[in-house]
Amino acid sequence: MTLSTWTIAQSTAGLSPATSARFDAAVRHEIVQLVDGYKKEAAAYSPATSIMWERILASLEGGKLTRPRLVRLGYDAFAPQRRQEQPAEKRVVLLGCAFELLHTSLLMHDDVIDRDFTRRGRPTLSAQYRDDALAAGQSRPDADHAGHSAAIIAGDLLLAASIAVALRAGASLDHAGAIERSFQLAIHNAGAGELEDLLYSLDHSPAKVQDVLRMEGLKTASYSFRFPLQTGALLAGASPAQAAALADIGGQLGVAYQLIDDVLGTFGDPGKTGKSVDSDLREGKSTILTALAAEQPEFGENLKLLRTHTATLKSLRSALAAADAEPLARQLAKELCDGALFSARQLALPEAVSAQLKDFATLILTRGA
Repeated sequence: MTLSTWTIAQSTAGLSPATSARFDAAVRHEIVQLVDGYKKEAAAYSPATSIMWERILASLEGGKLTRPRLVRLGYDAFAPQRRQEQPAEKRVVLLGCAFELLHTSLLMHDDVIDRDFTRRGRPTLSAQYRDDALAAGQSRPDADHAGHSAAIIAGDLLLAASIAVALRAGASLDHAGAIERSFQLAIHNAGAGELEDLLYSLDHSPAKVQDVLRMEGLKTASYSFRFPLQTGALLAGASPAQAAALADIGGQLGVAYQLIDDVLGTFGDPGKTGKSVDSDLREGKSTILTALAAEQPEFGENLKLLRTHTATLKSLRSALAAADAEPLARQLAKELCDGALFSARQLALPEAVSAQLKDFATLILTRGA
């Protein structure tokens, strides 16, 4: 579920750097205002929950706002030429906030699933509650459990907040129902993809290529690319068919992103990516690399040996390299990006929007280089 933080072009959908910076600042300001409101509400009935909201805000700080920017991109793809009406701008900011809150919610739940207490080298919210429990004299297993339990609660609070904000963004619009439905689908798809990822990790045989592509489309591409673009387009008044076509482009880019993420998670440079190159293999995750290599019987045997602790990560990585899994995965990601850009040309999008989609595709394919 994690979508690693990555840098995109400074301008958003062809906006000037100053306008882009104002949009980012507006999203960050709105997030602070929203969380502050929840914190003050909670103080009246639960001081502990008020403190939790403070910690949630810290978890929300420092993101690159990729999803809000994609909401803006979807909006600008179909909005009347450079219409800068204040109510419309406010709705785009709110919808961008909704996706950022959703993203952080899912990351908190993901930390529990992966049993992680650090993210990008920083302690997670779960780590803070674990450390509180340790300081109070709890055993390490009980403290770990307390930390993960707190992360589930915080993720639930953020999930509820994200839905409320998304509903506010679309309120009274002709497409309000479609926006709500799209946001709900983003949540449902992410949950379905996470479940399939979990079940594949329990299987003794790696998932097949098409299964991995479908799982990654659900788990990451949907809430991070597809639905931000789709809901942004609906917010601008695009028809359901137009919004769906833009969403499909986002879906292809999102899967390509995750394929490269899989590559970096095994063959990348941790110093550049901030990603471990062992965790995916150690946890037995089904990635595009394992799916491609599994077409060779000897790789499946190596994976089984790893799961019985009779093989090493080094030997498994060597087997992946021998199967040419990395170049095949990169080629597949390129084909997805090429397909997305071809589809974008068919939509006759504004030139600035097409340029930004091209920038996304380039950045996806050159990550970690």
